[in-house]
Amino acid sequence: MKKVFLICTLVVLQLVLPISALAQNSGKKYAVYCVAFYNQENLFDTIHDAHKNDYEFLPNGGYHWTGLKYKNKLKNMATVIADFKDKMAPAGPAFIGLSEVENRRVLEDLRNQEQLKPFGYEIIHEEGEDKRGVDCAAFYNPQLFKYKSHKLVPFIYEDGDTVHRTRGFLVCRGEIAGEDVAVIVNHWPSRGAKSDRREIAGRQVKRIKDSLLAENPDVKVIIMGDLNDDPMNVSIKEAMGAKRKPEHCKTAADLYNPWWDILAGGNGTLKFRDQWNLFDQIIFTGNLLGTDRSTLKFYKAEIFSRDYLFEHEGKFKGYPKRTHGSGIWLNGYSDHLPTRIFLIKEVK
Repeated sequence: MKKVFLICTLVVLQLVLPISALAQNSGKKYAVYCVAFYNQENLFDTIHDAHKNDYEFLPNGGYHWTGLKYKNKLKNMATVIADFKDKMAPAGPAFIGLSEVENRRVLEDLRNQEQLKPFGYEIIHEEGEDKRGVDCAAFYNPQLFKYKSHKLVPFIYEDGDTVHRTRGFLVCRGEIAGEDVAVIVNHWPSRGAKSDRREIAGRQVKRIKDSLLAENPDVKVIIMGDLNDDPMNVSIKEAMGAKRKPEHCKTAADLYNPWWDILAGGNGTLKFRDQWNLFDQIIFTGNLLGTDRSTLKFYKAEIFSRDYLFEHEGKFKGYPKRTHGSGIWLNGYSDHLPTRIFLIKEVK
């Protein structure tokens, strides 16, 4: 009973949060919905899964991945996800896309951490074809995201390659604030692959988005994930067609990418050779833009940045504090920072 009361209380708070910049002089209040993405950086358990190359993450593997390390990893990742609950998101996110998770078991273990139990998250997951065994997945709060369905669309190489199997596209359907929403969770081929592999991903996601809109022109499509490219790269800018400025979006089907200017301002989600990249993006269709907030609209985007998520000494000072560095267990979080966007709708 106490748990149910807590969840209901959080949802009530979610629905009466005033946005000062908008409410000023109008007296209006807005429901605020947070949608987030977080790369879990190798959330593996300690048990070998058949047909998966998970040997590094076994007790006798390269990372000497023991029960103690796994337990700490779960606790650390749960700490971050629980911290998504703040002034802007008093009930936590409605939907959290995840990447680099091994299986449903690790998702259940993560959800069952003490920090996350009050949120009542449900799991969306399908086993994919990635050779290492990492999948995309999602948590959702059923009080805020009304789940309808999901499917995993496979990544298909245009040249017929069947050897380099990789993550597919997890398409999740539901409702936020009573409106039809589709979230596509991604983890595109790594920088170890050629750019054309990510360009293939961009074209395929665009086709998925177009098919969703053909089915329902009013659906709000949100594309999130570790795209392994920056906003200005060909895979995102051209293949997927995500635009830099809201005014560049002329139709409901056009895609807006708010992260381009954030990266240009010197902020990113992962660091390589002392340079920031912003691979972890949340991109969405033009029908989430505009000033008519009687329907669900985009409010703002941000990198979720907290002091404890960074290294504070050594040669990687200022980098995200990851699980391992140079083969040493750091008991950190992830080599990626989370990202989130806020959607608002006027409360009548």
